[in-house]
Amino acid sequence: MTTTTPALTGSRRRPGDKIFSGTAAASAVLILLILAGVGLFLLAEAYPALVAPSEDIEGGRGLVLYLWPILFGTLITSIIAMVVAVPVAVGIALFISHYAPRRLSQGLGYTIDLLAAVPSIVYGFWGVQVFALALVPLYQWLEENLGWIPLFAGPASTTGKTILTASLVLAVMILPIISALSREVFLQTPRLHEEAAMALGATRWEMIKYAVIPYGRSGVVSASMLGLGRALGETMAVTLVLSASGGVSFNLINSGNPPTLAAEIALNFPEATGLRLSELITAGLLLFLLTFAVNFAARALVTRQKGGST
Repeated sequence: MTTTTPALTGSRRRPGDKIFSGTAAASAVLILLILAGVGLFLLAEAYPALVAPSEDIEGGRGLVLYLWPILFGTLITSIIAMVVAVPVAVGIALFISHYAPRRLSQGLGYTIDLLAAVPSIVYGFWGVQVFALALVPLYQWLEENLGWIPLFAGPASTTGKTILTASLVLAVMILPIISALSREVFLQTPRLHEEAAMALGATRWEMIKYAVIPYGRSGVVSASMLGLGRALGETMAVTLVLSASGGVSFNLINSGNPPTLAAEIALNFPEATGLRLSELITAGLLLFLLTFAVNFAARALVTRQKGGST
């Protein structure tokens, strides 16, 4: 004779379960309401700039031509930072998780975690006082030897405050975040998968290539997008390091650099009034939409990676 246990229905749930599920649902709804409220506020405050005549906008050429160089500066600094930081961060994460001795890996792990907590203003001071000046000879060498490439056409900056310097500082800032998260993802790889690969005759690199990296791919993407989000919204470090005095340009070592959205807002917001304030809030709305689009794309990419690995 067999007995069956009745299914646990919603009416039989314990009071604690009901309270927890209700609180979780309310928190999710609250987050959505806050997000919608921020978006509506930005849209309402940006409306005067959206409908203003072109000659009244900063620069006298219209809102699109005012925002485009700022958006370009934000995108190019973030892209260069990601290109530099992601491979290095993944390499550091793999070294700590699968190559370094235990004592060394623990020390490096703590150091990476501490670097992720350093305030951005500290990176900015380091960038403008030390890093930018150290890069000046490199920029001069690039102009003399690779000046035929538009990226290094020059004239090279004598202060080092260029779009490339700002990008490299951003790369240093986001590297600890990506590395720390990727390390934790790689450490979650099932031990049986690694041992099975080694038992089949794989070298350590082949084991990492076919067992560890595929397992942690979605986590690395998530970590990279988190780092990209910080790079897009970084303010003080870019403001200190970047000499923003030009428009759209692919010259990475010149002093004529486009500003970024966050830096443009931070530099001009305190004195802004009227239509100028609305223009800066429009820049904030653009940054808000850009960050939202990046996060949405990252979520879709992670979902696709998980679906492909199952």
